[in-house]
Amino acid sequence: MIHPDREVKYINEALGSGVFATKALPNGTILYVIDSLEVELTSKQFNSLNKNMRDIVDTYSYINEKGHRILSWDNAKYVNHKCECNSMSTGYGFEIAIKDIDYGEEITDEYGLFNLPHAITVDCGCINCRKVVNPTDADTYLYEWDEIVKDALAYITNVEQPLWDHMKYKTIKELNGYLYGNKPYKSIETLRYRPIDDTNFAS
Repeated sequence: MIHPDREVKYINEALGSGVFATKALPNGTILYVIDSLEVELTSKQFNSLNKNMRDIVDTYSYINEKGHRILSWDNAKYVNHKCECNSMSTGYGFEIAIKDIDYGEEITDEYGLFNLPHAITVDCGCINCRKVVNPTDADTYLYEWDEIVKDALAYITNVEQPLWDHMKYKTIKELNGYLYGNKPYKSIETLRYRPIDDTNFAS
């Protein structure tokens, strides 16, 4: 489930549509949580689909740490990649704003955390555009991205969180253990799917 204060707007032929904030969303705002309506497909289920359906799922889903494809039921599936994104996945399974997002600004994500089965070319228009997002980017940028996420988590209790009640109890318990207890930070490394062989990761 994506944050309620957003809308989908068409951008251009190359990008298609994107998700835009309909109010200012401060750094630390939870922007996406996994809820019970998300569709989860195993590799076997995905590969059993016909080509047209596989293409749709491949375009609008991401791959979790179990190697399953998660297809969002709402507008979360329209969030685009940007190498200088304003939202990022956390090791706790939700997405968080990593900087202040202005009213009308596009909400963008880091696809390098989505366990890509193959590299994708990008042209996001930012100064530090990588041009290619690789399946190994999460390993390459692990320390840098973890520091960004930790900085954002420091603001999480200071801002309005309409998605808080939609998070799983286990997620809240883990997060509170880090924020208020002595539990260690849960790295984005836990999001990585590491297949035993390539046949389980076919797209």
